[in-house]
Amino acid sequence: MNSEGSESLSKTTKSILSKYGIRLNKNLGQNYLIDANKRNQIINFADVSKDDIVLEIGSGIGTLTIELAKRAKKVIAIEQDSNICEILDQRLKEEKIDNVELINEDALKIEFPKFNKIVSNLPYQISSPITFKFLDYDFDLAVLMYQKEFAQRMNGEVGSKNYSRLAAMLYFRCNVDKLTDVSCESFIPKPKVDSMVIGLTPKESDLNDDDFKTYSKFTKALFQHRNKKIRNALIDSRHVVSNLDKKEIKKRLNAIDNDELLDYLTKRVVVLAPEEILLISKELNPIFND
Repeated sequence: MNSEGSESLSKTTKSILSKYGIRLNKNLGQNYLIDANKRNQIINFADVSKDDIVLEIGSGIGTLTIELAKRAKKVIAIEQDSNICEILDQRLKEEKIDNVELINEDALKIEFPKFNKIVSNLPYQISSPITFKFLDYDFDLAVLMYQKEFAQRMNGEVGSKNYSRLAAMLYFRCNVDKLTDVSCESFIPKPKVDSMVIGLTPKESDLNDDDFKTYSKFTKALFQHRNKKIRNALIDSRHVVSNLDKKEIKKRLNAIDNDELLDYLTKRVVVLAPEEILLISKELNPIFND
């Protein structure tokens, strides 16, 4: 690293890992940020104040946690690795930081305590499921680091290679903003790809919870077969949207007499805008689940 701050964070990180005999596992997404400038930039993007309760997923040895705690009312830090969790607990005691709730659990399996902001260098292997989980909670702002390729799929344009289930789901819930790129050189161990920091800001929507649940269900089914026609995608992923068997699903699809809906069924999943998927889901849900 070129800056003094980055060198300091790099040396600190390596010293802590050496002291406790920790060997990081890239397969578990244990890539620690060692660029202090990027760390500070991430925290500044989140505009953390003493009114904020910040949720951090994958807190590691506290690279973000400790600095967040200095600015926030409280930090809820979730770390699955028990050894790493113990190190962070010790660091917090040494720093005399008492506004961190440290949780040694799998973030995908627990209910989150109350929070209003999310700031995380996410473990990359849970990027998709944890982001979907965030959508079940109310929050003011999320500042999240992802692998660059994944981040680019979060607001992929309809019909493009980056158009994804995630982009369709986020469309009705959040504005997605690219905040900054982060080089693979900014981590240890060095990952094979660069990263990107994304800002998620919830937006107002007229979509009620029941309609969103239906939309979510159909979006999941359709994007399992993003290049197939809608009809075939729904038949192949029928278990996601209905308890009916394949024969009955086909029978009900064949009985549809709505020309607009029939036209949609002949289109490929990847060319449908979120509004069109919503329309289809609302029309087909009662047909598949009466």
